[in-house]
Amino acid sequence: MRPTQALHLHNPTPATARFHNRAATHLRGTTGRVFALAAVGSMCKDGALPLIHPAMPRIFMTAISTPAPVIPGRLEQMSTRLAYLIAGFGIAAWAPLVPYAKARAALDEGTLGLLLLCLGVGSIIAMPVSGALASRYGCRRVMVGGTLLICLALPLLATVTSLPLLIATLFVFGAGLGCVDSTVNLQAVIVERASGKTMMSGFHGMFSLGGIVGAAGVSALLGLGMTPLGAMWVVVALILLALLKAGPHMLAYGSQSSGPAFAIPHGVVLFIGCLCFVVFLAEGAVLDWSAVFLTAERNLDAAYAGLGYAAFALTMTVGRLTGDAIVRRLGTTRVIVLGGLTAAAGLLLATLAPSWEAALVGYALVGAGCSNIVPVLYTAVGKQTLMPESIAVPAITTLGYAGILAGPALIGFVAHASSLSLAFGLIAVALLGVAISGKILKA
Repeated sequence: MRPTQALHLHNPTPATARFHNRAATHLRGTTGRVFALAAVGSMCKDGALPLIHPAMPRIFMTAISTPAPVIPGRLEQMSTRLAYLIAGFGIAAWAPLVPYAKARAALDEGTLGLLLLCLGVGSIIAMPVSGALASRYGCRRVMVGGTLLICLALPLLATVTSLPLLIATLFVFGAGLGCVDSTVNLQAVIVERASGKTMMSGFHGMFSLGGIVGAAGVSALLGLGMTPLGAMWVVVALILLALLKAGPHMLAYGSQSSGPAFAIPHGVVLFIGCLCFVVFLAEGAVLDWSAVFLTAERNLDAAYAGLGYAAFALTMTVGRLTGDAIVRRLGTTRVIVLGGLTAAAGLLLATLAPSWEAALVGYALVGAGCSNIVPVLYTAVGKQTLMPESIAVPAITTLGYAGILAGPALIGFVAHASSLSLAFGLIAVALLGVAISGKILKA
């Protein structure tokens, strides 16, 4: 190459500029300098260095330092399912520990109720924060950090005796759960959209499955004579094994959309969040009040009072694990409409029928009806363009959890002023509103 040719490259021709653009495009998404150099070398006729323009180092650094997000595939889908399983398993492992914590700290029912609010407060604070962190640092880092907080808190929840330490530990535990739950929903939206298939119900089904396995497994370990601390070490080991399997395939980014770190939900995002609030309110009602209703209103023995929630959880889990096929067959609108009608009818049956057997059937219908509403709402929020998904997904997750937290208090207030049956009836009316909203959401 003559010196004049080398000097000519300092003022590149249009053809040279096009070459630089092709080089940068080809390099973008690679993971190392060796691949970058090989890529440019393959574009040269003879691989000779004189073809390298002084601007090429800048092209190298831009291409290498800003890799394109990896398109989620089967491994990312697997990691999403495991993350949902971790979230459900972790929160369910705490439920059998509640009586032990109450006895160790010598708490009365009122103090215990206030203590349990710390878990919810930690979760609600962490959810919008985790959305902002995932957008900046990626889903993988936030979910791993949240999972480690869960693993840190569970052994402490099995051993601490003082009220201040319980408050702090439950807050950390709730923050970890909020980080994992909010971020995995964000990852699920991205993964489902990339797949082009309906997958959200199956993802949420893993959370329900983790809840059943966690509660039953820890109860079995305690029933076999294992100490609460020993049972929690088993739980932590299983969670860490799942994290080691899922962690490498969690998304290294949080969202491909840009926007502010925090924003108040509005428009269709607020509408979807309100629907999540109602559905989670119904779930919280069955979780916290079904046993009270069955014993006080239907004279069921207290030993069997948990059957109401068991029937609800079973149909909820089955409905979600089979929900992807249901959504593909019926469509989003019909799932919301039919689901809302089924859940409302089930709650009315459980409330108005005179026998406890009919009440169990009603709670099972509530689980079946609610099972796929929230998953399709998450799919819907992933399709809207009004707000970045890194903000919208944590927003509706927070509103949903607010329903679970506010539900018991609202039901208790109405029950005190009137009756528990009226409180359940009002929730049934709200579920009818969810059914009607299916048509509105489509429009």
